[in-house]
Amino acid sequence: MSSKRLCKSNDKKLFGVCAGIAEYFDIDPTIVRVVWILLVLCAGTGVLAYIIAALVMPNN
Repeated sequence: MSSKRLCKSNDKKLFGVCAGIAEYFDIDPTIVRVVWILLVLCAGTGVLAYIIAALVMPNN
């Protein structure tokens, strides 16, 4: 039995955070990237969350 692990992806545009989240939830990375952009534009918290995730998430 293999357990899922949230980590950065090699399919990266910047740090691989969005692609890593997409791989974990088994969805298209473009969807995660669009949602992240909406968080940045609407709530303003997306930038801080991305930086924290880039620092905390382990590499593959």
